Amino acid sequence: MSIAKFGKKCGKELGKTLAICAVLAAAFLTVSASAESKARIVRLSEVEGTVQLDRATGDGFDKAFINLPVIEGCKLKTGKDGRAEVEFEDGSALRLAPDTEVDFTHLALGDDGQKLSAAQLVSGTVYADLHPKTYGKDKEKTGDQFQLNFARESVTVSDAAHFRVELGSASKATVAVFKGKLSATGPSGQFELAEKHSATLAFAKDDAANHDPANNAAAKPARSDAFVLAKNYDDDPSDAWDRHQTEYHDRYATAAGGASIASPYAYGMSDLNYYGNFMTVPGFGNVWQPYFIGSNWSPFQDGGFAFYPGAGYMFVSGYPWGWMPYNYGAWAYAPVYGWVWQPGNWNTWNALPMVVNAPAKMIVPPAPATGRKTVMVGLGLAANPAGEASRRLTINPNSAGFGVPRGSVNHLDRLAKTMERTPRSIVTTIAPPQQPFPVASAVSGVGARGTSPTGMAPTGSTHRSGVHP
Repeated sequence: MSIAKFGKKCGKELGKTLAICAVLAAAFLTVSASAESKARIVRLSEVEGTVQLDRATGDGFDKAFINLPVIEGCKLKTGKDGRAEVEFEDGSALRLAPDTEVDFTHLALGDDGQKLSAAQLVSGTVYADLHPKTYGKDKEKTGDQFQLNFARESVTVSDAAHFRVELGSASKATVAVFKGKLSATGPSGQFELAEKHSATLAFAKDDAANHDPANNAAAKPARSDAFVLAKNYDDDPSDAWDRHQTEYHDRYATAAGGASIASPYAYGMSDLNYYGNFMTVPGFGNVWQPYFIGSNWSPFQDGGFAFYPGAGYMFVSGYPWGWMPYNYGAWAYAPVYGWVWQPGNWNTWNALPMVVNAPAKMIVPPAPATGRKTVMVGLGLAANPAGEASRRLTINPNSAGFGVPRGSVNHLDRLAKTMERTPRSIVTTIAPPQQPFPVASAVSGVGARGTSPTGMAPTGSTHRSGVHP
């Protein structure tokens, strides 16, 4: 073979090799770019008083209800009498005090399945009770990451921590750590904040002349934010409410019955253990059932449909426990027992509930075919009133816990057994409210299966479904 032919052949082979390398490089970049999944959906687990949610539909803020899904791009804000809690998959929670706005800027999954979460505190006070997990091999462990941004500062959490951030004004913020430790970064530098410590940050004023490169004569060195560390922290009016919510989750998240379902998710588990019980039903296995139901109760009679971009309409339950049973597993009708929830299908998030062995005349409300507005079913969706006008609560038969604020009644299971023996309404005492704001007026009853003035108040919408099983 001549040198010319050999060189020509080598050139062709080199060209093919380079082309293959280019394709592989492009494929690698594509895989790397798509390594983070945007498929995460978390839960609006508590709504009290005036709370609004922007579901990233382009329609702005709308009234918020419990169990509404929260996706990346959602914005949540509370009024002067409002408080809210967002629960993440591992049971971690982000709580909003009155007059607070939080934007959920990032909800994604990493290569090893770790949760990557970022939120922006726009104004007000927020509490974070976080329990991040670790993934991967022993030598190459990666963990959940949570980042809370406010003003020009950023708080990063990689281990369990419970803390509060108060953005008091455009010039000042306070970070207080109740448990664990934090890492904070900003123009003031990076610092660690230990348990039972606080940091007060004073933001430097922005001066246009300081940042204008064309104005060299007037330009001055940019001032950095300053921070002062302290070995204690001041109490906030919403601290008692935050502690009440934390104690509720700590008490009910790991009840013996709930632990047996081996769910990879923890959000909603506290409510399942408080509002119902797990049991074994022949032919259906290990199932869960809410308290205070009768033979004619249906899990689809109270709730609504909420629209989300990219997903369409999702069914949202109006019951305080109505998160996990409507997004995982399936509802089944068991003779003698009635409706029960079968745990499972953890790899699939259901926008519409799954149904097994439904009675012949059972009608599951269909999702709206068109439109974007929230559509109510039965009593609709619910929110707790801003303040309890009375410490007396009436629990009605067949209510399935609708109208019972979580953790407000001690030994709810005992009341359920009492109602089984005598199916009539029960009047009980509830725990005193945990709020710093003025008590709101009582909410009127909402029908035969409605709640007492102290219960959850369903709020209407411009659209209401005509289907009522």
